[in-house]
Amino acid sequence: MNNKEGNNKRGGARPAGSRPNSNKPKPAMQKRAQGPKKAKPTAKIEEANKVVKKPNQIAKRLKEKDEIRLNKYISNSGVCSRRDADIYIQSGNVKVNGVPVTEMGYLVKPTDVVNFDGKVLTPEKKVYILLNKPKNFTTALDEGQEYRNVLELVKGSTTSKIAPIGRMDKNTTGLLLFTNDTDMIRKFTLPNQKSSKIYQVSLDKNLKFEDLEKISKGVIIDGHRVFVEEVSYIENEAKSEVGLKLRSANVKVVRSIFEQFSYDVLRIDRVSFAGLTKKNLPRGNWRLLTDQEIINLKNV
Repeated sequence: MNNKEGNNKRGGARPAGSRPNSNKPKPAMQKRAQGPKKAKPTAKIEEANKVVKKPNQIAKRLKEKDEIRLNKYISNSGVCSRRDADIYIQSGNVKVNGVPVTEMGYLVKPTDVVNFDGKVLTPEKKVYILLNKPKNFTTALDEGQEYRNVLELVKGSTTSKIAPIGRMDKNTTGLLLFTNDTDMIRKFTLPNQKSSKIYQVSLDKNLKFEDLEKISKGVIIDGHRVFVEEVSYIENEAKSEVGLKLRSANVKVVRSIFEQFSYDVLRIDRVSFAGLTKKNLPRGNWRLLTDQEIINLKNV
């Protein structure tokens, strides 16, 4: 046996998967065949591919500084909300400078003459007035001469035609908001509104704790559930003085809640309206809302 054969036996057969070491350089990878480079389109081809504007295509007019949408112009005049204004515009009942306009988003200037359902409109600046209403004034106009209207209390505050948001009878006191903003009036009179109001209610007798718990779970009135956010006794007062927090701006709802449990409501005082309070506002007085308060109301 020669040494070569002995070495093979001692080392055994080389595994099939092993590769011999080699100092030979690896062959260079061949480059992939590349096709001919695409020729860049000529200026004539690029020009031909451009979208050519049709001669009869009208360019969208940019809004000028003093222009507003027609539906907002109508809403500012106090006749209806923007949503209702859109309906009137689509039906052809609105004219601008004598020409009927049915286009949504149509822009008008303050100098334009807008005719709404046969009447020339005058847009007004939005006004927001908060009143701390006293007793023996009502929001109704048909209760005779015995009780005076709440508009008397804000007379002279503005030359704009304003209206109260919600209703208050002669025995209800507290915060009442006036405005010529028809969109805001509509917003705060909807049944599904999100803003909270707080009332202090005076009853003819102490409110039983079990009735307070029932009210806190909500009450069914005329087939509709009224969600009560909070109800509690007034601190340091008799049990007949109750605080009630809910979203409805309808004072009749407050009265109906307690009448369902056989309580007579003697007085209702609204102490908070959508974040507004009676702070620094004595009974019978009014004030203009601040810019921040107006922004808060619009964002509720």
